[in-house]
Amino acid sequence: MCSSDLDQQAKVIEPTWPDDAVEVGRLLDAWGVKGWIKVQAYSADAQALFSSRRWFLKPADDNKPAAAGKAKALPTLLKILAVRDHGDGIVASIEGVTDRNGAEALGGARIFLSRSSFPKPETDEYYWVDPIGLSVVNRQGEELGTVAGLMDTGPHSVLRITPPGLEAPVKPDQERLIPFVAAFIDDVDLAERRISVDWGLDY
Repeated sequence: MCSSDLDQQAKVIEPTWPDDAVEVGRLLDAWGVKGWIKVQAYSADAQALFSSRRWFLKPADDNKPAAAGKAKALPTLLKILAVRDHGDGIVASIEGVTDRNGAEALGGARIFLSRSSFPKPETDEYYWVDPIGLSVVNRQGEELGTVAGLMDTGPHSVLRITPPGLEAPVKPDQERLIPFVAAFIDDVDLAERRISVDWGLDY
């Protein structure tokens, strides 16, 4: 086998960024001295982080230049060996990261997962990312806006809706807030990207 063949085989193939990537959390800081790292999940329901063994990364802020040498060192993909609860947070063990310095070098990176890797939710259950971007229509066929995000109030979540004609982010007093509970939500149609609600325009 000639050296050019070896060179071809030695090329590193970059992992393919998933088309359905969803930002789900952030790497915080080293935990212990054996390469474990603290993880901040963006949702109280962190099932997806626990179930996926492939975490995709982006720098802490794509609009700011990284510190010298750090952007080059940040991998696009992490292979996760273990994830577990620790106190009120999460810690993870990463393939190839074996000491505190290696874990610290990843601090601040944003974690993305393929939506298709999320565990299948139960009937009438949804991941926090599912309603975002869906249009909201009431029983009278009136358009209430588009879901910009959710708020966790403790007992239940609340849809934050940007009214028609406005672009997110809007001021808090411009948003419509609808509790994401069966009393007000008639139907969530992910395929049609629409939520039907029992909610008036003047509420």
